[in-house]
Amino acid sequence: MLFKKSMLLSILLMVALLFVSSFSAMAQNGEVEIFSWWTGGGEEEGLNALIELFNENYPNVEVINATVAGGAGSNAKAVLKTRMVGGNPPDSFQVHGGAELVNTYVETGLMEPITGLLEEWGVKDKFNQQILEMSSYEGEYYSVPVNVHRSNIMFYNKAVLEENNVEPPTDLASFKEALAKLDEAGVVPLSLGDTNKWPATQIFESLLVSTLGPDGYNGLWNGNTAADDPAVREALVHFNDIMQYVNEDHSALTWQDATQIMHEGEAGFNIMGDWAEGYMKTLGWTPGEEFGWMPVPESEGTFIVITDTFGLPKGAPNPENAKKWLKTIASVEGQDTFNPIKGSIPARLDADKSKYDPYLTSAMEDFAEDTLSPSIAHGSAAPEGFITALNDTINEFITTGDVDAAFENFQKNHEEYVQ
Repeated sequence: MLFKKSMLLSILLMVALLFVSSFSAMAQNGEVEIFSWWTGGGEEEGLNALIELFNENYPNVEVINATVAGGAGSNAKAVLKTRMVGGNPPDSFQVHGGAELVNTYVETGLMEPITGLLEEWGVKDKFNQQILEMSSYEGEYYSVPVNVHRSNIMFYNKAVLEENNVEPPTDLASFKEALAKLDEAGVVPLSLGDTNKWPATQIFESLLVSTLGPDGYNGLWNGNTAADDPAVREALVHFNDIMQYVNEDHSALTWQDATQIMHEGEAGFNIMGDWAEGYMKTLGWTPGEEFGWMPVPESEGTFIVITDTFGLPKGAPNPENAKKWLKTIASVEGQDTFNPIKGSIPARLDADKSKYDPYLTSAMEDFAEDTLSPSIAHGSAAPEGFITALNDTINEFITTGDVDAAFENFQKNHEEYVQ
């Protein structure tokens, strides 16, 4: 009888231990939903590498990789806004630093401040402060910048230029001459895919820097430059000239399609943010060998920045796991895991430069020396209403070629949404 009681007690003890162990595992387990639009070549691989690092650090947390396809997040942003307003936020989401983050989600009270977390982790002073400030509002920080991209960059197929005896241009005049020469040779001079509209706007914003200079361009957003400045009209004239040399099917193509046209040797130049560098690497190209790069002509000395950031939404289902995600991307290891694959440079200043290829190393050097300017097309410079209106203006302008009408629309939109 005593033996039976002893056996029963042992069994009960084992059950209790299993229950405690199971409960402890449940407490440690869970999930974190990460929302982004990183589905293209380079960006998807970079995100997967970041998730793999997170899984190594937090093996008991399942990452729900919630992605919505669409260049520059055009589709994802609409889905995200519906979820946020409807009280169904992800645990953390990709958002461009600057106006897109602040106007859309911070000022509307949909985000938790994370200033205390940055201080707790000892990383607040590790970031480029101008980039970090793009996530700030009224003295608090609301997101972690995981990278820095440059939009005013132009890539070129080295073999195509050599075969047609075309030198990389030094200014806008020689750029137009190069485009004309390629056109005469039967090559697409400049590949463009603007079915999502923003790639054309991105070219225009680069030309605004070329004509206004960095201070004049930045002045459009801080009140120091008038929207009727003649240099704005000059940028439209240059844009109209350049659009005569793009592929006829541009409105049916994505930015990846346009980059691939150049990759396949059918085009000489491609103006695209340096996420295209990450994409070209997935296609098998090596920076500096098959393709070269340069700032959009006459925009040298200016670095038009886009920064992808992640924050903590109010009402996040798994806030503690979301903080683990933010800590991962804020770390040197996280940034050095993601950015070399993505085709972007780290937002932190203490990254290991040896992990970065020749293009990214050159971008890091320019970033340290150039004037930083926010991107219009990617939500950093101006409110969403202005971006939408400018996309429509540029899209119509490509068809009509009416410089004066486009100039007038730019001024009206600036007065309505920016001033």
